[in-house]
Amino acid sequence: MDRSELTSRLLPEMTLSSAQAKLTKPLPLPANLSPAERAAARFRISGVAVVTGGTGDLGSVACEALLEHGLNTLLVCDLQDPSSIGKMQALRSKYPSARIEFTNTDVTDEEQVTRALQGALSVLGGIDILLTFAGVASCDHAKDMPAKEWRRVFDINTTGSFLCAKAAANVMIQTGRGGSIIHVASISAHRVNFPQPQVAYNASKAAVLAMTKSLAAEWAVHGIRVNTISPGYMDTILNEGDGLQAARTIWNDRNPNGRMGSPEELCGAIILLASNAGRYITGADIVIDGGQTLF
Repeated sequence: MDRSELTSRLLPEMTLSSAQAKLTKPLPLPANLSPAERAAARFRISGVAVVTGGTGDLGSVACEALLEHGLNTLLVCDLQDPSSIGKMQALRSKYPSARIEFTNTDVTDEEQVTRALQGALSVLGGIDILLTFAGVASCDHAKDMPAKEWRRVFDINTTGSFLCAKAAANVMIQTGRGGSIIHVASISAHRVNFPQPQVAYNASKAAVLAMTKSLAAEWAVHGIRVNTISPGYMDTILNEGDGLQAARTIWNDRNPNGRMGSPEELCGAIILLASNAGRYITGADIVIDGGQTLF
């Protein structure tokens, strides 16, 4: 666009929902339920869930939690390797009554993402929940970081999350029943980590927070809630090994609880945001770090 044309441009405008809109109005629990039934119904998970990075240490635990709370249709989008195949077989064996599908998906490839999530519409009937666990960590001194590494981290963590959210939202809009999108940010989006330098990772996760707020505002009119969880240091294989022992000691010493988190400890927030219990929560971030970011 020529600069002389700037004054005549028109800005696109978002539309907000209304108090009585079907997809965003309150959804009370049925009055004829017992207290126990009401408690179970509040956090019941239903419909079709898509989990990217669903065979990783955190994603696989989240998949189990969804299934434990009633989910009967799950699509895992991840890169296929012997480990992912084994985890999928174990999941199907443990939950034989659920339909559990897997698709080999590179979240940085828009065509692959669109094909996988449109497939959820044609084969599974739609998408009601999206969790984006696919991501990479990166620790490098900023002065030595190649541009290629910076772009790789953003491409997977930020752009990949956006591509999945965009594809899922388009399916949710097509089916007209709304849904819940949960991105995985990090405490690294909130403050600088210590002692490891990781500028690209921190910036990519901060971008996920900002992106989530924008999507929550734009897509509320479609009944789509968009939120994030921000895990602290989690006790997974990514944080194991003798080379990380000094860092682990520092992380634990700076945590009010004195320890790293268990992947299971993310599940309460995930179930809240994925269920009707979180129906009025959008654009929010839940920090799950044992108090790590208090200091």
